[in-house]
Amino acid sequence: MPWRSRFDHGKRLNRNSPVLRVRQEAHLGGSYLTNSPASTWSTLGIGKAVHNVCFAWTFFQQYVITGQVEPDLAAAALAVLEDVAADAKHGSRDLVYSKVLLSALGAMQEWSEKRLLDYHDSYDKGIGGAPAEGMEILLSLALSAGKIIADRDDPGAASFAGDRVDYYIRCSMKNAFTKILENGMSDGDGVIIDRDSEPGVVLTQLARDTEQLALIERRIFSPVLRRWHPAPVAVAAVTLHGCFGVVLRQYLAKVVILTEELVRVLHSASRMEKALAQMTAEDAADCADDRAKAVVGDMEPYEVESVVMGLLKVWMDDRLKIGMDILLRAKETESWIPKSKEEPFAGSAMELMKLTRATVDEFSEIPSSAKDEVVQDLVDGLESIFLEYISFVASCGSKQNYLPPLPPLTRCNQDSGFFKLWKKAVMPSCQAPGSPLGGSHHNPRPSISRGTQRLYVRLNTLHYVLTHLQAIDKSLTSVCVALSVHFEHARAAAQSAVSHVAEVAAFRLIFLDSRHSFYHGLYVSNVADTRIRPALRSLKQNLSFLVSVLVDRAQPVAVREVMKASFEAFLMVLLAGGSDRSFTRWDHAMVEEDFRSLKRAFCTCGEGLVPEEVVAREAETAEGVVDLMAQPTELLIDAFGVATCDSIAGEHEDGGGGGATPVPPTPRQWDPADPNTILRLLCHRDDEVASQFLKRTFQLAKRR
Repeated sequence: MPWRSRFDHGKRLNRNSPVLRVRQEAHLGGSYLTNSPASTWSTLGIGKAVHNVCFAWTFFQQYVITGQVEPDLAAAALAVLEDVAADAKHGSRDLVYSKVLLSALGAMQEWSEKRLLDYHDSYDKGIGGAPAEGMEILLSLALSAGKIIADRDDPGAASFAGDRVDYYIRCSMKNAFTKILENGMSDGDGVIIDRDSEPGVVLTQLARDTEQLALIERRIFSPVLRRWHPAPVAVAAVTLHGCFGVVLRQYLAKVVILTEELVRVLHSASRMEKALAQMTAEDAADCADDRAKAVVGDMEPYEVESVVMGLLKVWMDDRLKIGMDILLRAKETESWIPKSKEEPFAGSAMELMKLTRATVDEFSEIPSSAKDEVVQDLVDGLESIFLEYISFVASCGSKQNYLPPLPPLTRCNQDSGFFKLWKKAVMPSCQAPGSPLGGSHHNPRPSISRGTQRLYVRLNTLHYVLTHLQAIDKSLTSVCVALSVHFEHARAAAQSAVSHVAEVAAFRLIFLDSRHSFYHGLYVSNVADTRIRPALRSLKQNLSFLVSVLVDRAQPVAVREVMKASFEAFLMVLLAGGSDRSFTRWDHAMVEEDFRSLKRAFCTCGEGLVPEEVVAREAETAEGVVDLMAQPTELLIDAFGVATCDSIAGEHEDGGGGGATPVPPTPRQWDPADPNTILRLLCHRDDEVASQFLKRTFQLAKRR
């Protein structure tokens, strides 16, 4: 039978029980002393009240001296303390009694509370036998002695026991937590993690051990404490929660970025907090005491998700700032020189994509639901940098920078037969090297300038960015399924920039790098002596170089744009070649053959870089213009009349109607059905009919 039960049911005690003997002696002694003369107590030198205090102290002292192995001695002390409490209520203010009472009871309370303030450590050492029994003895002694003392000062202290037990719980929890933190923590395999370990590892283990400590408290100690306190589990859980919170906040104060270690710490803290909160809520729910329910409000949440969110944003802002620094540095220093033949991209793009990949990888490893709330912010921030970087890469001017200005419209001079023979005689068939029609024209060399090569690096860079954007998009999709498309605007901008840069590079190659063999050299003075073959040799060499320096994915679009630029240059030679070019109807066969050769150069470039159907489609306009060159001048004039408006056609029939007819506006693109295109063919037609028509209709002057 537990010792308290023995105390509460004295009639069932053993005859040799100290409790029974104490009660018998007290009863006999009391009777004897009561019936004795008043001088009996004075003869002994004490009164009955003092005798009870000393008697209680004697049993208590014996209990301590014998190693607290005999709970009946403590029960006897408690039995006598009931009489002491009754004596104290009579309000005796005798100085000797007060001194003896406070000294003895104070010592009993101090000795008991010294162990109760760290009862986890005390009962780990096995004091008092089984924890439940030994702890109940200490609580009874401390609270009985303390209550008697407290009632002398404040008779109305009804919550003394509950307040003291609350204090014991909080102090013991703090002491136990401090020992775990200071002395090291077991990792479950017997390995001790000391204070020199990584802070994150220590805190993660501390969270697990704190939760285990709360479970031990609930299972072993709280059932005993509940006799005096309505919610001991809640008090213990709230205390441990606060202790860990102090350490956690100190750790977080030194953290400036979100790391994997930090996330593990916060995850462990959140799991422990939920366990403690559940213990607190369950304990308070079973208690009708309002004061106990108020304990729940003392648990200030860690707000782990809020901490993670804040650190996520700090981390995200830091990564975006690094990306923006890369962008700004690129704008100041990027030279568009590839790092190597194996990596023919701009160094800034490689640096930016490396940062982005690392950012996405780190983000995907964050085990927190909070990242779902910021993933769109991260994507938007990265995409903003990508868009600005793509715009920077594509800022290379436009094809208009390389197109030659259109010469004024004039009509061909009709030289006499003698003048033509003389001109042919004074112009040698092979001019000096370096002239447009001489050795440089017939023996071309690769003519890709440094500026054009840098445009190819830009083109490689855009494809590099585009490829990585697609890979990063897939990575983010696996992290956040809700967002199926992440960098849609950046990818569209990159595609558009690829087309733009390829177009600019192509027009620079044809109209600047290859101008001597193509636009400035083709069909100058006469068609037969300045055919397209030398220009094609240079073009093929340039295309081979282009394919060698561009990445595979950039080659098709680049070659296709060179084809468009070549066709544009061919048309400008025919339609806006200036005063050095004129054509007869009989030149058509040579021009047509040359254009077929030009088309064939792109059909055979690489391994199907430009499909034949694409070449045929892009060549339709030029072929239509070449076909018009085979027409007699009269038919060209008729075609021009059909293409113009009725009012202009009427003025032509009336012989001009006074004044010059306005020249049709130049189209954005040449077209065989466009009046301005047909008019330019007539301006380059070397015959009298065309010259008279142009003079009569538009009052165009002859070439000088």
